Amino acid sequence: MVHKIKPSVLLIFTLLISQLLSAQTINLKVIETSDVHGSLFPYDFIYDKAINTSLAQIYTYVKEERAKQDQQVVLLDDGDILQGQPVVYYYNFEKTDIPHICAQVMNYMKYDAGTVGNHDIEPGHAVYDMLNKEFNFPWLAANAVSEKTGQPYFKPYTIIKRGNVKIAVLGLITPAIPNWLPRDIWKGIEFKDMVETAQYWMKIINEKEKPDLVFGLFHSGAEDEMKSYKAGKTNLEDAARLVAELVPGFDVVFSGHDHQVWNTTVKGPDGKDVLILNPSNASRHAAVADIILNYDKQNNKWEKKIQGEIIDSKSYGADKAFMEKFTPVINTIKEYVAKSIGTFDKTISTRESFFGDSPFVDLIHSVQLDLTKADVSFADPLSFDAQIKKGTVYVRDMFKLYKYENLLYTMSLSGKEIKGFLEHSCSVWFNQMKSEDDHLLKFKADSTGNILPANERPQLASPYYNFSSAAGIKYTVDVSKPAGERVNIISMQNGKPFDLNTIYKVALSSYRGNGGGGHLTAGSKIPQKELEKRIINSTQKDLRFYLMKWIEEKKTVSPAAFNNWSIIPENYWLKGKEKDSAILFSEKNKVSDEK
Repeated sequence: MVHKIKPSVLLIFTLLISQLLSAQTINLKVIETSDVHGSLFPYDFIYDKAINTSLAQIYTYVKEERAKQDQQVVLLDDGDILQGQPVVYYYNFEKTDIPHICAQVMNYMKYDAGTVGNHDIEPGHAVYDMLNKEFNFPWLAANAVSEKTGQPYFKPYTIIKRGNVKIAVLGLITPAIPNWLPRDIWKGIEFKDMVETAQYWMKIINEKEKPDLVFGLFHSGAEDEMKSYKAGKTNLEDAARLVAELVPGFDVVFSGHDHQVWNTTVKGPDGKDVLILNPSNASRHAAVADIILNYDKQNNKWEKKIQGEIIDSKSYGADKAFMEKFTPVINTIKEYVAKSIGTFDKTISTRESFFGDSPFVDLIHSVQLDLTKADVSFADPLSFDAQIKKGTVYVRDMFKLYKYENLLYTMSLSGKEIKGFLEHSCSVWFNQMKSEDDHLLKFKADSTGNILPANERPQLASPYYNFSSAAGIKYTVDVSKPAGERVNIISMQNGKPFDLNTIYKVALSSYRGNGGGGHLTAGSKIPQKELEKRIINSTQKDLRFYLMKWIEEKKTVSPAAFNNWSIIPENYWLKGKEKDSAILFSEKNKVSDEK
């Protein structure tokens, strides 16, 4: 027998459903990590010590939030996980026959989506192509486009559902990668402008998916780039905020890349608020968007209340089950980094490298000149405050000596271009000292010259890894003179004349050789598109690998400064060094080394 439902009953049922839906409230907690840089476990394998910030701590927070019955949780990562600690280096290049540790950890934590970072491209196709398959969640980058197909190389966006709420997550990567990384690493991929890409995909997302919430998951900083954009500049490195301001429809933009804490709101082009969040780096924080959605029956849409918060991971202990699962991996990496590779007969530190010629940087120069047989070498202090002690040197120490997975280039530069390179380096490194009471180093300052704090500490005007010095030549840097007029190249280091018109072979990192820091483009005045033509040779493996082999072959190394360059006037240098050293390295005022 078929029972017919009376119209009155059907009407009542429909009204009840409508009332339930109209009264429905959904609480969302969206958690973002970014720029983890290998900080998977509560252990620093470089400095051989336990730490209280890692994904193990963040996972404790995530589990607590997932256990709450009155809310739904979304877990996102914003890229740059594949470089920074020996654990990821080991799985990138040493142990490649099992699933990558980042896939193991992030699948265990049940991430919902991630975006590719520039340092995730750095290990090369073999690593990130495999990881893209191993992740149980979509790895996004809409503006990383296949040159072969014209379609995104990675997935452009993904849809996440929580209850009756449909969430679209659009992923973008900083498009400045060709300025930093060798072409072979990103061969077959073109990196498009973030604003144009977001405009294109936002239209598709709205028409095809009709989402209730739209998140930007952008591996890009949130600097104010509007002035540069209006001046016609595209492919800007830190355009997360710019996208929020120019492309309508975003509810939250999760940013990364610049290692800063962001919890701010900007206006979109439609006048609506867009929350911008960034959890800084190294698993120190998680960025959280707390979203309350109430269904508006009359307008057939969700009303949204959104606010941001930044969670400090050291407030949480490491998750016990997480640690039990991954303790064998931790022990394996401890054994790996404890392998001895040689002996140093003196202690070296990067601290001296901020104030002139130093044994630390000159050791890198020695290896670069020895490997390439170049005339000139450029190198930088790639760790902010690192020390390698006298005695046995271990694999872990190589991550202090050379922080990044750069290749080693040999390039052809004229004497004039070498001088321009150094002038650019000194312009971002040193302040113009008009008296010995001025700062030697260039700090971020306001219009009156007062140093501006960042995260309650002073901040260098430029990242320390842009402080390039040279070996193979003798020169002075006069800090009393304005930028562009400071460097005087006296001769080659062996005493032979230095000629501005002669073409020299120059050893330098692939980051610098591809235009990173602007030393070759702004300093040497070489157009970006011509840099590749200047490359004479490139190593096939990263420079850290060759540093290890070089030390193993030498067995005992005697690090020493070449004393081939100096800062003048000497009295300015001495007093400025004393003052700025106290700012940089005192525990009270220690400078921010972010980005």
